[in-house]
Amino acid sequence: MNTIKNISITKVKSTRVNQLDFSRLPFGKVFTDHMFTADYLNDEWQSCQIIPYGPLALSPAISVLHYGQTVFEGLKAYKQIDGSIGIFRPDKHFHRLNQSAQRMAMPAIPWELFIESLATFVHTEREWVPQGEGYSLYIRPVMFATEPALGVRASNEYKLVLLANPTGPYYNSPLKVRIETEFTRADAGGVGFAKTGGNYARSLYPFQKAALAGFDQLIWTDAASKTYVEEAGTANLVFVIAGEIITPSLGNTVLDGVTRDSILHLASAMGIPVQERKVSIDEIIGAIEDGTLSEAFAVGTGATLTPIGEITHQDTSHHIGKGHPQVISKLIAEKLNAIRYGRCNDEFGWIYRL
Repeated sequence: MNTIKNISITKVKSTRVNQLDFSRLPFGKVFTDHMFTADYLNDEWQSCQIIPYGPLALSPAISVLHYGQTVFEGLKAYKQIDGSIGIFRPDKHFHRLNQSAQRMAMPAIPWELFIESLATFVHTEREWVPQGEGYSLYIRPVMFATEPALGVRASNEYKLVLLANPTGPYYNSPLKVRIETEFTRADAGGVGFAKTGGNYARSLYPFQKAALAGFDQLIWTDAASKTYVEEAGTANLVFVIAGEIITPSLGNTVLDGVTRDSILHLASAMGIPVQERKVSIDEIIGAIEDGTLSEAFAVGTGATLTPIGEITHQDTSHHIGKGHPQVISKLIAEKLNAIRYGRCNDEFGWIYRL
């Protein structure tokens, strides 16, 4: 296993992995033995280390706590059929992380630092990668401003942290969602395309209201007219209408999802027509009512590919598929998982093997 020469590794005295019930893995609550950290000081990344997972000592004056200068990613490592470990599309996640960082006036992370620290970290935590369909090691890179100074400006100091948790299926049943037309997630010219904490903080109150009303997720609409759907709370949206895959086009209000991109590549390779364009609420409701919308699903690194079973708009619920099987989403999910777990040829070069 090759490692960066200046990454120091301090391992725990005793691992906790043997205490874990891998059949019951709540998302985001059980973390591995170690974490990776690096600091950006004097215009360079330094102090790269893997240390035991635990609290960080930080000043209450660090600017992220006051001005929200932070970005993060979420990617997964999978146990391959031959017993090795593969990380899914780290290059795509790397580019998106730096795109987010640029929008938030934060320094870029060099590819060599990203991929070698990621690979070294996952190799260190290899015993935590669960086995089986739907199971993976979720890895969360997060960068945040650490300069202990008040004042609205870009920080001069940052910290990069990698932490991970083994995880199982995100959702266990089709989603019940509501189209949100009161609150908005993102605005043109804003930071909707960036994976930054403020986007998620902005969504918490509307989602809290939706959850109390019995919904699993929201479908966000455009801020200008509130007539076009954009994405779900934690995932992109894909619809199957008249046998074609249709997904809202990207822009500066929609996150460029890695799973979304993967699904579009797979669908095209399978000969399934794909459209990336504006999708109106009226089109969705009309297609459900006339039976041409046969499938809808939320897609993301966490959610993977989760069917949407019911969409509510203006207090009227619309059931999707009307008992018909999710044919296209099932085909794509099977192919995607075959690549993720190394059961077929990686024709797109998506798996980074350790």
